[in-house]
Amino acid sequence: MRILTLNCNGIRSAARKGLFDWLPTQAPDVVCLQETKAQVHQLEDAGFRPDGYHCYYFDAERKGYSGVAVYSKTKPDRVIRGFGVPEFDGEGRYLELQFGKLSIVSLYLPSGSSGPERQASKFRFLDVFLPYLKRVGKRRRDFVLCGDFNIAHQPIDLKNWRSNQKNSGFLPEERAWLDHLFSELGWVDAFREVDLRPEQYTWWSNRGQARAKNVGWRIDYQVVSRSLAGKARAASIYKDSWFSDHAPLTMDYEL
Repeated sequence: MRILTLNCNGIRSAARKGLFDWLPTQAPDVVCLQETKAQVHQLEDAGFRPDGYHCYYFDAERKGYSGVAVYSKTKPDRVIRGFGVPEFDGEGRYLELQFGKLSIVSLYLPSGSSGPERQASKFRFLDVFLPYLKRVGKRRRDFVLCGDFNIAHQPIDLKNWRSNQKNSGFLPEERAWLDHLFSELGWVDAFREVDLRPEQYTWWSNRGQARAKNVGWRIDYQVVSRSLAGKARAASIYKDSWFSDHAPLTMDYEL
């Protein structure tokens, strides 16, 4: 199974930059998109319903903000929009498709970089989402969480880690949250199962030629439940074309 995830920073913008011409060349079984920044009624063009895929969207109530999507070649048994917390379900941050005992989720965590208010929102999300993951982790289901976590886990995951230790995305509390997720709850950073190299980034600032100099962050993940540990076979970050300030992360699994 090939799963592709991308924060498209506006699905209509990404479409204009060639995303939907490129997607078929990758032949993903499932596509998870974040930050679609559109309402469903704005995506009625057939281009937003790629041939051969069942397409599902979960929009934020606020126009032009957040939103996630999942495209799947196989029709899911069930589609779940939201994880039961009104503050964040209203922002369109969690969309789950279920296929038998397998769940694939497009997930978009809040960013705290715009100021203290948004960082407080991010901490609230982390506080309520960890217990949710603890609960679902006990079910007899396999999970793949795909998306923009807005957190770099280790110094290997961003270029300038020393100067970012007091900045959102690399705060000690955020990193400790991922430590707990991986070490205590048993979820797995699937990318690091198959690629331990440094400088494997998925997001770059638009400032200071960050992209050209590869001054980036790895904040886009595919995180799998303990039951899928060891199932990842390959990973790639696509940087030959740019559809967003993020790069698509594609992973192959033996499921």
